[in-house]
Amino acid sequence: MFNSINMNGRIIYRIEMNRHKLLVLIFLLFAMGVRAQDAWKIKATNIDPKSYYGVTVANGMLGIVSSPEPLKVQNILLGGTYDIYGRGRVDNFLNGFNMLNLKLIINGSTVTRANISNFEQELDMKEAVLKSSFTFKDIAKVTYSYLALRQLPFSVMLDVTVEPLKDATITAVNILETPDAFRDSRYYYNEINRKHVGLGLLTSMAKSPTGKLSIGASSSFLFSEKRGEEPRIIHETPNANSHQMKFSKDIAAGKAYTFSLVGSTISSAYHADPYNEVERLTIFACLEGRQRLMGKHIAAWEKLWQSDITIEGDAQAQQDIHSMLYHLYSFVREGSGLSISPMGLSGLGYNGHVFWDADTWMFPSLLVLHPEIARSMIDYRFNLLEAAKKNAFEHGYRGAMFPWESSDSGFEQTPVWALSGTFEHHITACVALAAWNYYCVTQDMEWLKAKGWPILQATAEFWASRVEKNSAGKYDIKNVVAADEWAENVDNNAFTNAAAKANLKNAIAAAKLVGAKPGNDWEHIANGIVIEKFADGVTREHSTYNGEKIKQADVNLLAYPLKEVTDIAQIRRDLEYYEIRVPEKNTPAMTQAIFSLLYSRIGDRDKTRHFFDDAYKPNILPPFNVIAETKGGDNPYFVTGAGGVLQTVMMGFGGIEITPKGIVQVPSVLPTGWRSVTIKGVGMDKRTFKR
Repeated sequence: MFNSINMNGRIIYRIEMNRHKLLVLIFLLFAMGVRAQDAWKIKATNIDPKSYYGVTVANGMLGIVSSPEPLKVQNILLGGTYDIYGRGRVDNFLNGFNMLNLKLIINGSTVTRANISNFEQELDMKEAVLKSSFTFKDIAKVTYSYLALRQLPFSVMLDVTVEPLKDATITAVNILETPDAFRDSRYYYNEINRKHVGLGLLTSMAKSPTGKLSIGASSSFLFSEKRGEEPRIIHETPNANSHQMKFSKDIAAGKAYTFSLVGSTISSAYHADPYNEVERLTIFACLEGRQRLMGKHIAAWEKLWQSDITIEGDAQAQQDIHSMLYHLYSFVREGSGLSISPMGLSGLGYNGHVFWDADTWMFPSLLVLHPEIARSMIDYRFNLLEAAKKNAFEHGYRGAMFPWESSDSGFEQTPVWALSGTFEHHITACVALAAWNYYCVTQDMEWLKAKGWPILQATAEFWASRVEKNSAGKYDIKNVVAADEWAENVDNNAFTNAAAKANLKNAIAAAKLVGAKPGNDWEHIANGIVIEKFADGVTREHSTYNGEKIKQADVNLLAYPLKEVTDIAQIRRDLEYYEIRVPEKNTPAMTQAIFSLLYSRIGDRDKTRHFFDDAYKPNILPPFNVIAETKGGDNPYFVTGAGGVLQTVMMGFGGIEITPKGIVQVPSVLPTGWRSVTIKGVGMDKRTFKR
């Protein structure tokens, strides 16, 4: 009996001890997991070229896309530079010169993936630096960093440190190849020698595919040695498609050696003399020096991050939101007069064209956090307003009709086979809404008079000529491609009609503010535009819609951002009807973000969380959690989707609302599991909103 009691006691004791250990283990794992989800850094430690989707470091003008190969980048993109080649007989983004192409030779062996170990890469989002490291055999440790210099829009930098474990000789070769699509390439090597500085400039010039543009690139090594002690640079032309410069250096065991490579690129789209200017830019960057280049870059990003989102209760979401903000900040810059394509500066997706993605999905978050950057996107539309007027004229309409796909010309760039280019007219109202919201946030009356009103007036005139009066005295908009692009050539699309209505009403409001006369029929037309419903009160997507699957959000956009639907019961009714009509795969990432935003505003925490997670997590690709356009897709980085999720967090969870009187906070709830969200640096006066 005693033994039985003793045995049971030991069993009970062991169970309690094991339970305690299990709880401690769970706590430690949880703590490690939280620490692992660094809010600012994403690390890749198992780099597999077969499952590698590059991450981009960009400065709003140049994008550097990472590679799974040591000391390589996949490509460098120069924003706003287009020419016709290959795809669709329309303008395309160009893969530019790769000024940072480096080959490192140590003791006679070229560094490759096959002869290195401990290869790691880390994206530091706070400083916008991609840092990498590896060990070369038993000879040296190498660390290197890529920067798209924020303070210098046309310049990039590679910083390399070699830590020899044994005495070694290194040779660094900078190879400047001409991209396949370019033609008429010319190669130059120039030396600048002064008492205090010596530079070797490796420069290439070429024509774009049709000869429309001249594009130049230049690079230079930046050494840490004193003047006169730098390594000797040798220039070579190994083939007709490239040239290179190189230096060699003996380094002693235990003594780290650092050098940098600075490069610039510019085209005749920006400067009439790209050859001379690109060398000037490289010289300027070099004479700034390594420390000043890095310091100014980091300071510029520190200023950007004064507008930030912080989350309590979800460490992974915090990292993900920082990644989305990082990419959005990276893909556009103040004063550029450029907008953003769906893939930003991460690749050639959608030919680098600008869609409603920019105005509807990316612009609002930038507008709230950095109005000065958002202004570049509106300037882009204003600068192409005359082309939009010609487009309307071609189609028999008045006012301005913006192209569905836009490049640098302002004319339609959608491939002919895609009907959206001819019929997806809601883009015009999306541009107008962005212009109106810019005024609402900034309250800049001078801007409204000079740029906002001309956009709103011309787009309102377009809709006044686009509508058709029906037998009931109401106004139809016929034959459009809906926001749900699977609905082609339909009548009375809910989003198109409601967006046109908002365009007209905002134009009327703008006219009153600037002392102009609105169109005589604008208000009458706006009040008479048809928005159809089913018998049970659900908003009908278009006149012939009968419950089929939809590609993306359409009707639900009437609640946000259009504010056409404000009744909570109606918002819920439309949500419950359309949320089950979006397929699991092969649809863009923005739809679920809108569902989450609206459920937050009507107070459903569980559905808010479900659709928040579903908006982007199934789209994440390794190793840097870049976002693809669709679940299972492979075309990163889909900054449109990121823009949608950021609006979910800011305008949904944070309750931020843009009104004619400025930014206010409206009721909303956080997703299940979150404790708080804080949005700082909001608007012109940099306020903080917390929920």
